Amino acid sequence: MNKTTQEQYVQLAWNATARAEALARDAERAARNEDLRHKVEPLAAAGHLWAEVAQAYSSIAAVLPEPLPELPTAEPTEY
Repeated sequence: MNKTTQEQYVQLAWNATARAEALARDAERAARNEDLRHKVEPLAAAGHLWAEVAQAYSSIAAVLPEPLPELPTAEPTEY
């Protein structure tokens, strides 16, 4: 059974944060170019949504228990 771990949610949060950051940079670049100013609002809105997704993933990660270390398995002894 494949369980989602805290670490996986942290990684999802980092990925969503990276997308939000990229969209914020695109919005900033568009704001500085008169021909692209019409793209600022949609880019900023998309970046805001990705930031909220990142926050949701990090909130989920914060309440998940950390994975337990795997116990060593006892190998059958050959006699």
